[in-house]
Order: sequence, then C-alpha cells, then structure tokens
Amino acid sequence: MKGVRTWIEVDKKALEHNLKEFLKIISPKTKMMAVVKSNAYGHGLVQVSSFLSSNESFKRRGWFGVDSVVEALRLRQEGIQNQILVLGSTLSSRLAEAAEKNVAITISNFESLRFLEKAKGKPAFHIKIDTGMHRQGFLPPETSKLIKTLKNFKLAPQGIYTHFASAKDIAYPTYTLEQYKKFNDAALEFRNSGFTNLIRHASASGGTLLFPQTHANLVRIGMGLYGYFPSLESKTQRGEEVLLKPVLSWRTLISEIKKIPKGSYVGYDLTERVGKDTRTAILPIGYWHGYDRGLSGIGETLVRGKRAKVLGRVSMDMIVVDVTNIPGAKIGDEVVLIGKQGQETIGADELALKIGTTQYEFLTRINPLIKKLVV
Repeated sequence: MKGVRTWIEVDKKALEHNLKEFLKIISPKTKMMAVVKSNAYGHGLVQVSSFLSSNESFKRRGWFGVDSVVEALRLRQEGIQNQILVLGSTLSSRLAEAAEKNVAITISNFESLRFLEKAKGKPAFHIKIDTGMHRQGFLPPETSKLIKTLKNFKLAPQGIYTHFASAKDIAYPTYTLEQYKKFNDAALEFRNSGFTNLIRHASASGGTLLFPQTHANLVRIGMGLYGYFPSLESKTQRGEEVLLKPVLSWRTLISEIKKIPKGSYVGYDLTERVGKDTRTAILPIGYWHGYDRGLSGIGETLVRGKRAKVLGRVSMDMIVVDVTNIPGAKIGDEVVLIGKQGQETIGADELALKIGTTQYEFLTRINPLIKKLVV
C-alpha cells in the first residue's frame, strides 16, 4: 500500500463467507446482530458496517451492536439505516440524540430507568437481565419490581436480553443452560404482564455455534463474524461443520537490513543475544501500533513466506526480526504480522496464545489510526 509503513487489510469476501456460515446455522426467522463495537474488534467500525449494510442477506434481518452512542451516531452519519443497539451504558445527556437518530439503548439498572423516564426524547430500549455474568443487568428476583416500575413510568421495552458467561464449550453446558432458563423465566414474566412481541436475545458467537436451543429470535455475532472461533473448544467441536475465515491481515514493510556478529545484543535491556552471525530486519511497528510487548523474543512474522522470529524487546515503534535464513529479504519487502503469505499463516489467536491472552484482546488493541484497506 503506497504512502504508509503499516496497514490493515479487511477481506470483504472472508467477511461475507463468515456471514453466510452463521446465517446457515440459524433459523430464517432469527435475526442477526453484527457486533461492531470497539471499532469492529479492530477491523474498522465504518468499513465493516458499510459492507454488511450493503449485503442483501444481512440487510433483510441484520442489526448492529455497538458499545456507545458515539459509535451508533457514527454509523448513522455514514448513512447506515439498520437497527442499532447500544450494548454499553448510555449517559443521560445522550438520550435525546439516541432517540433522534433511532438508536436503541440498553437499560440495566433502576437509576438508568429513572433517567429515561425523565428524558424529553426517549429512545427505544432493551432490558438486560443479569442471569449469571454479573456485569450489567437486573437480577432475576428484581423482575416483578422492574415490570411494575416500567408500567408506572409508562415505558415499554423493545427487547430483553442477557449474556452468557461461558458458552464456549459444549462439554460444559450446565451454567449456560441455567442462565438461559433464568432468562426465559424473566421473559415469560414480561409476556404475562402484557409486554408481548419483545425481541429476545442471549447468544453471542459461542452460544450460536454450540447451543442452538438458545438462539431465541436474535443472535449477536462478534468474533465469529471476523473469522475466529470464540474458544479452542468451540473450534474443535464445530470447526469441521462451520468454516470460518479470518477477515483481518496486518502488514508492514522492512525499513532496514543489517548484519550483526555473533554475541551481539539486540534491543532494550540486553534481553537477547544472538548465538551466531545474524542478518536482521527492522520493521517500523511496535507496541504503540498494538504489537504487544509480550511478544518480545517469541513473536514471529512472515517474510517472503517464511517465519522470521522477533529478536529482543518489542519497542514503541520498532521490532527487529531474524532473516538470516530468508535469502533475498530486502528493504521494502512486505511483511505479514497477522495473515497469510505463501503457504504460511499467522493468526491473531496464535499470537494471543503466546502472550496468555485471547484474539479478542489482541485484535481490539491494534491502533485504530492504522490505515485500513478493504480488499
């Protein structure tokens, strides 16, 4: 890509493929929410949402899930008309904007409900029930009080939902199914109290893949849409039936090549010393860009289709890799940090495993200022 030293490529064919894979495993009557919060998990809020909103299959039944009103308003600014739900909290000062732009919000506590009742502009809202994740949400024993308060305030929710804490392994279903039972009990109490035709949703990618009985009438797909299974267990259990393709690749260029003699130290703090004469390549990315410092000395990149190990500390804006065994590597060569080159692939899940985290964290921490190209 001309004019930049590092860039992200978003593969629209892979994104469309993953969309089709999930549409195949849910009922035609079940709607799908594309979770594009946190800059679409690092993939680009506008780029991903714009592509999906133009897809005919998604357009007919697709929602967008965002973290904040700020993200929702950006989508409206881009001309996206699909229904949007803010999954995070919403400041009372932003309620009127949400209402004006037809953005639904989450109500998860009585204080927020009181703010909504007093607001001049009242957006559509979904009630969140805390069935066991113990983050946002009304606890199930509060359901009767909640319904009474809604009626007193003359407020009617558009939907009701919960979030599973551990729906990533079909071999351990007990907690997930207990959560879903609590959710269904609360939803039934709402229906019996006159709140009918509510949009009900509980399953994210894991629940959608592993627990079809929890699909309700909307599923929320985040990481699966971007081409990764939410856990190694879910990949093992469904990977042969559901083929997911990573959407994001991250690339940079070699900015310098040099030879250093045996015994030389590389990088800050003298943490790595080469055991032989070594040819190194300097790459103009570092932890500021989102290449985690934990990959110091253990990360790998792809140069000319071969793996090149990170030497020494990951710096703020540079890393050094070993290209001794990669003949012909030169300044200006394209290097893959995440993605495929030749027959080799480095996934975000592989890098995450090296540093004891998940692909969720690794991808969302890629610096959003990095230029994105839809290919």
